[in-house]
Amino acid sequence: MPRAARKKSATDIYHVMLRGINKNEIFQDDEDYRRFLRTLSDCKQISGFRLYAWCLMPNHIHLLIHVQKEPLELIVKRIGSRFVWWYNMKYERVGHLFQDRYRSEPVENDTYFLTVLRYIMQNPVKAGLADTLGGWPWSSYAHYNGGEDFITDTAFADGFFPDRRALLAYLCQLNEDRVMDERPRMPRITDEKCAGIAAEITGCQSPEEFRRLERPVQWEYVMQLRNAHLSIAQISRVTGLPTTTVFRFTKTE
Repeated sequence: MPRAARKKSATDIYHVMLRGINKNEIFQDDEDYRRFLRTLSDCKQISGFRLYAWCLMPNHIHLLIHVQKEPLELIVKRIGSRFVWWYNMKYERVGHLFQDRYRSEPVENDTYFLTVLRYIMQNPVKAGLADTLGGWPWSSYAHYNGGEDFITDTAFADGFFPDRRALLAYLCQLNEDRVMDERPRMPRITDEKCAGIAAEITGCQSPEEFRRLERPVQWEYVMQLRNAHLSIAQISRVTGLPTTTVFRFTKTE
């Protein structure tokens, strides 16, 4: 069947998501994250788009783009092809890195713009990779929060709030935001219950005890903890494993 045509945005603002092929990881180490940001910056200079928000997750990427002189299809193609060329050289691999068809949706009113902006910033927290927005280093939240950033255009979002404090308060609000027909998420388990669940499943009373287990046993318990709806950050705390290791065990988006 032919693919459905992409919806054109009346505002030229789009929420874009690129996913690793077969939901595989895109970023293996910090160098990969930094290289993608450099690629994004180079392509921004060439294509002239504005970038209101971004978040690099282990196996997918969110961008909030305002198209200017070049169409969205060309922008995404340029970003992807440049990064994949470098990535394949680094890892001595060939073939695709991203799923063939990126996802996009038009952002056509102020309310939905702010919803997508907050959703992108909160993606690592809702995925369990961090406890706070500032706890994930690979998103544009750091720039909105006063950090250095060479690619994020913050003035447009600033215009919706009386000051930056009000904007940050909005970004950190608890919410049930859903975008791109996202499936509903399981309710978050409190940290107080995590230790009890982990002890019941693993039989370990501390992260140190868990780390002494054989790797295949760790993997099995991590899967059971994830199936019990603990977040990746929570599993990391109760097992003592890095969040990146937990993510690789679970391959959860």
